[in-house]
Parts: sequence; structure tokens; C-alpha cells
Amino acid sequence: MRIHIQKQPGDPMPAITPLHWREAASRAGDVGQGHEVSFGETAADLAAAIGEAEALITADTVVLGLRPGEAPRLRLVFLLHAGINALVPEAGRLPPGVTLLNNSGAHGDKAGEYVAMAVLMLANHLPRFIAQQSREVWDRRFASVLAGRRATVVGLGALGGHAARRLRWFDMRVTGVRTRTEPHPDCERVVAAEALDAVLPESEFLVLACPLTPRTQGLLDRRRLGRLPREAGVVNIGRGELVEQEALLDALDGGHLAGAVLDVFVPEPVPPGHRLWRTRNLVMTPHMSAGDPLSYNLSSLAIFLENLRALREGRRPPNQVDLARGY
Repeated sequence: MRIHIQKQPGDPMPAITPLHWREAASRAGDVGQGHEVSFGETAADLAAAIGEAEALITADTVVLGLRPGEAPRLRLVFLLHAGINALVPEAGRLPPGVTLLNNSGAHGDKAGEYVAMAVLMLANHLPRFIAQQSREVWDRRFASVLAGRRATVVGLGALGGHAARRLRWFDMRVTGVRTRTEPHPDCERVVAAEALDAVLPESEFLVLACPLTPRTQGLLDRRRLGRLPREAGVVNIGRGELVEQEALLDALDGGHLAGAVLDVFVPEPVPPGHRLWRTRNLVMTPHMSAGDPLSYNLSSLAIFLENLRALREGRRPPNQVDLARGY
């Protein structure tokens, strides 16, 4: 197979290199052998390779930039990220007959650690203390251990599943929320998305880790924020659009929420002067919660080759996404 790997312009993650490919291919056995692989970082690199490419490994912005008829042999697109929300309204621009895959699974370990860090920060009042430090204020406030406290994780895919696992290590009582209600090994219980309102009043910590779809856009709105207990904490590693952002900032500034740790925003990057920068008890990170520069590329290539094996064996690729569902 002719495979082209194209780096997204401006992506801070290291580019996939021939060394990465050789290592991943050797680990994958026969399915990793016999391919003609090219690598690109510029528009000229893409133009030189795309006409003959049968598989493209890249990001959604590169896919959206393809011109009609530019990739006549293309049959497989593997996205180097999990979210496909940018492609959903542009589904008709994909070349006909192309199977679309994402790299869900490459992010889990790092995202789980980030959520554990964020919940520990919220439990120990770190957003409050960080603000006090900047004002040179000494005001002690004590904190309780996490064991026995309640966390709700919305979305139990690779991100949310690993988050639930890390929180369970602290003996927290974890409730999972997803479209189906079968048990999850790291959750005390799992409820359907329609039951979210019922579990919010007992959620000391709310973690958003679900994909952005038409059903989840604005999921945490002003009404639902009001159902959280006073002094609850919010963590968002999904997408900024999952939250009614102004309502969340009001809840923080008004003291209803004790704190929030956010990795995703509207817009991104957050511009200078935006209200987010000065919101009370908010810790911001620049959309980096799930990226591990030491392992991300090899993990992504391993997922790609696993899906390629499934295709060769006539099975549905485990990472094939459905643009109609949004994930």
C-alpha cells in the first residue's frame, strides 16, 4: 500500500518520522511490511504524494484542504486525533469510498493522568491557592482525601474510561454517563445520558470526556450547572463546546463552583483580554491534556496498523468512525 503521512501545519506535536514508522511496522509483524511510505510537512510534500496515495495519515485540516479529484486512489484516511467534529458538516468533501479512522486509544493513559491531577488540584483547593499566591495572601483552607467522594465521568471511551480508572485508584465512587448502560469495570454504576440531570446533585467532581456531537453540544448548560452541588469542581478534556462557557464562568465568579480545570475552550487559542484569563478559581491549560510527545506517534501508528489488519481480514476496523453519529 502507498501510504502518505502528512504533518498538520502548526501542530506542536513532533512529526512522525521514518524511524517511528519502522519501529511500529516491525512490532506489527506482517501487516507492517511491504508498504511504500512517504512523509511530508509542507503543501508541496502533500501535492507530490497525494495523487498516488492509497492511505493518508494526517489531521482533519489537511483532509478538508484536499481538492476534488486530487486523491483518486485514496481509500483510507487515518486521523491523528480522536475528534471528528470538524469533518461532520463537511462529510461530502471526503473522496467517495474512503474509510475514515481516528486514533481513539492513543490518548487514554495521558488523559487519565491529567484528570487525576485535575481532581486532586480541585480537592486540595489549588485554583484558590494559586490565585492567593499571585496576590500574596496567606489564607489556609484544609482538604479531605478523595476516598469515598463522588465523581461523575461523562463519556467512557478511551479518555473517560482511563479517567475513571485513575479516579478509582483513589477509592472514589465513580458514576459513568454514556449512551448505553452496561457496566464499566471502573465505575460503581453507569447511567444513560438521559439520566445526567439525576446524578448531577451528588457529583462533587464532574469530568467531561465525551465527543462533541449535535447531542452533546452545550451539554453542561446554565441549568445543569445549577444542579451541581455548591463547591463542586468541573474538569473538561473533551471540547470547549460541550459547555455553556459564559454560564460556567458565572458559576465560578459567583462562588457556586469551587473551581474548574479546563483544557478546551471557545475559542482556541484563547485571545488576550478574554474573560477566561481572569475568572475566579479557574486553571487553564492550552489543549494538551491527552498529548504525550514520547509515545503518541508510536501509539497512533500501532492503532493504524491494527485497523489495517482488520481490513485485510475482512473485519470492520475498530477505529472506523461514523460521520452521521459524530464519532
